[in-house]
Amino acid sequence: MSAPSALPATGREWHLVARPHGWPVPADFALREVPVAAPAEGRILVRNLFMSVDPYMRGRMNDVKSYIPPFQLDKPMDGGAVGEVIASADERFAVGDHVLHGLGWREYADVDAKHATKVDAKLAPLSTYLGALGMPGLTAYAGLFEVASFKEGDAVFVSGAAGAVGSQVGQMARLKGASRVIGSAGSDEKVKWLVEELGFDAAFNYKNGPVRDQLRAAAPDGIDVYFDNVGGDHLEAAISSLNVHGRATICGMIAGYNDTEPTPGPRNMAMIIGKRLRLQGILVGDHAALQPQFVQEVAGWIASGELKYGETVVEGVENGVDAFLGMLRGENTGKMVVSLGG
Repeated sequence: MSAPSALPATGREWHLVARPHGWPVPADFALREVPVAAPAEGRILVRNLFMSVDPYMRGRMNDVKSYIPPFQLDKPMDGGAVGEVIASADERFAVGDHVLHGLGWREYADVDAKHATKVDAKLAPLSTYLGALGMPGLTAYAGLFEVASFKEGDAVFVSGAAGAVGSQVGQMARLKGASRVIGSAGSDEKVKWLVEELGFDAAFNYKNGPVRDQLRAAAPDGIDVYFDNVGGDHLEAAISSLNVHGRATICGMIAGYNDTEPTPGPRNMAMIIGKRLRLQGILVGDHAALQPQFVQEVAGWIASGELKYGETVVEGVENGVDAFLGMLRGENTGKMVVSLGG
């Protein structure tokens, strides 16, 4: 057992206390103080430094069967987090190690050591293991190269392009020889960031006019790959602009996450037949085998400055729900993370 002389007596964690109907509201959550104890054999106690808020968490707030179990009421929520080991009852980890694990939404996490991964703060800032070098980055990498079968010369359109996944997709496509990279975002500031900072060839604010018209203007020769984070009118527009044998990775449909009625599907799906399109969903857990290749290549791009990442950092566990709701509203540029201090 490796432990400092004193552990904190209590820590705060977020519980889901009501299932949201439509948009979540602060009353659906409660920040509660709970005891902190030394870890049992095979476990480690981690002081979380950063926690992740992600779009998929909205679906886990509904009591429905899905690819990942729903959050339980009056229990702590979970999600990606990075922190420092402050007590260890497992020989693989020492006090002071930095680890990535799945017990976010809390200040202190009692983690099964089998489910923790050491991360190197010298390789990249710790918060990037929740973004560019973490689940969103791997989603972008696998979704573009494996699911969408990207090849040099493809024209690529990314919706939600200023978010944690989309911003990486566009840059990866550019670095691998895309003929044109187009992104959509929800503000003129984000559009400017995509073009001037991240090197997108074109970008547009979807609030400024019909997506179909803006995409056609940005990609007059059509697109070969569509990376979908939004669904709705973006997917319909992409089907219209995809060239013969185009491919679409369906990663998320955030436009409909808080709808209380089913979202209408694209009205032009018959085009899938004539154009021989391939639309395929992605769950990042299916692509774990790519992790070593992904970290090696993307860490190199980050170190060389070829790939940039944005972060929107909210300070304090008490502001975790505000950060989550802000992410759903599109208030983040790049990855939204919550800093827990230290």
